[in-house]
Amino acid sequence: MMIRYASYFIAALLPLLLFRWFAPASIGEIDFWLLWLLAMVLVSLPVVYAEIALAYRSADAPLAGMQKLTREADANALWRGFGWLAALVSIIIAALVISGASSGILTALTELNSAPDVPSFAIGAGLMVIAVLLSLLGVAPLPIGLGLMLVGLLLGVANGLPNIAFAMTDVSLSEWARAVALALVSVGAGTGLYWFGQNLVSKQAVSAVSADNYNAQKPARHHAAQEYRATKLVLPIWILQLVVGVVALFISGMALPPIGQLLYWVGVLFVASYLLHYSSQQLAHKFGLLVSVVLTFVIALLLVVAIPTHWLVGILVIISSIAVLLLSVFAGWQMKISHLRKSLNFGNEAFYNLWRVAIRLIVPLALLLALIGWVMQWLS
Repeated sequence: MMIRYASYFIAALLPLLLFRWFAPASIGEIDFWLLWLLAMVLVSLPVVYAEIALAYRSADAPLAGMQKLTREADANALWRGFGWLAALVSIIIAALVISGASSGILTALTELNSAPDVPSFAIGAGLMVIAVLLSLLGVAPLPIGLGLMLVGLLLGVANGLPNIAFAMTDVSLSEWARAVALALVSVGAGTGLYWFGQNLVSKQAVSAVSADNYNAQKPARHHAAQEYRATKLVLPIWILQLVVGVVALFISGMALPPIGQLLYWVGVLFVASYLLHYSSQQLAHKFGLLVSVVLTFVIALLLVVAIPTHWLVGILVIISSIAVLLLSVFAGWQMKISHLRKSLNFGNEAFYNLWRVAIRLIVPLALLLALIGWVMQWLS
């Protein structure tokens, strides 16, 4: 039952996890909110549709699925890089939030006069060990993490919401860059997490049908295939992202009491464990489970210990943008039209044409403009 709702947990959790890294210094920038909403419609929504369509077509997880799809489309093996980049993005997100958790926990313990005499990176390394161990539990830590984070945030709300002064500011490419990052990274579009979640549900459904009643279930499965609509999966995820995103923007500047901080960051640790579980499951397709768990741990530990948090944000932006660009170009230009039409199964041909224009032209252009905006911001 938990597997069925994994994608919805992720859709609700990622904004709470990552908005603090990409939200503007002034939450009251109305133009930023409008740009974020525009990016959610023009960029995030088409990409989530693409993930679900490719998940349905490949009937496998992202890394293994991209191998099938590139062979089917007779496309260059270069496009399989999306599977590898998606696994890496998941590790980077886990490293980023655990790095934030180490600093947050240390701050909370200092306020409680209980701070240990150890550096922040050592706490981060210890938290990473715990997260990797929790990752062996699969989907189970997600609801626990969400519960702890919500309790921590409610304790912050009890102390009062931050005062927000709304105003229009000058629109710039750097502002568009933050909005696109918020619409993609913070909702998990292009990370393969929804692709992976859909594959978990499909595997669970297949395993529920035993060999004895296989033939008896054929008509039911055929009927289910006829009733399949990508929109039934995508829109609930996207709407949940939008609602939680608005809430996360309002509370991203909220100060939490020490106990609230501890609960929130421990919840973050549980959520990060699922991200590590996802990445290790992807790498297991090539290296086996044991090697992939060790490899995931080593990469994540190096990122937490050796790279400053603000650098991790920059690395996450670059790699996730490249991953989404690969996904959009592959889905828009390499996949056969007939295959994607069947995988999306829109009720109206006009919707399919709109999605195709978005994934082929609008998404790549928006990503390139966002990358230019980030470069301009970093140079300044």
